[in-house]
Amino acid sequence: MPQAKHALTDQDYLALTDDRRFELIEGELCMVPSPGFFHQAIARNLGFILWQHVKSHDLGVILLAPMDVALSDHDVVQPDVLFISKARREIITDTCIRGAPDLVIEVVSAANRERDLLVKKGLYARHHVREYWIVDPESRTVEPLTRSGGGFLSRGLFSPGETLESAELPGLLLPVAQLFEPL
Repeated sequence: MPQAKHALTDQDYLALTDDRRFELIEGELCMVPSPGFFHQAIARNLGFILWQHVKSHDLGVILLAPMDVALSDHDVVQPDVLFISKARREIITDTCIRGAPDLVIEVVSAANRERDLLVKKGLYARHHVREYWIVDPESRTVEPLTRSGGGFLSRGLFSPGETLESAELPGLLLPVAQLFEPL
């Protein structure tokens, strides 16, 4: 007789190891492969540009992966870039973020494409992330989504030559071409 599968909790996950190349999705441990060069260059560019804006306007905190975000007892993810507003700093703990960030950004790669576009998008909507950006290095596009009802509403697909505005970062005007500069 097959044994019942035991769903891990956020406490189980946080006690596992200091090696944070895993995420916990609906109680199931999922390996997160190391990202490639272009993925990391885009995440660095995003982090740098957003941190300059957030710091100069005293808006909150920008963090880069790996940073555990405990959305629930059975969901711990590591967005590539995240923003937490000053008003919601209480969700920051010494070990993780406990609750939904205001803005989550995922840089899609071949190894995590389905997880970012479907699974994590659903998680972020269910746990009330206010804004979610999907950055696709392959097509060199950014799709900003804002929370609407029980899901997300796309604000379009932005490519180099266009400027993106954020719903959660007032005053940010981001030339999309800057994200895809590798060096």
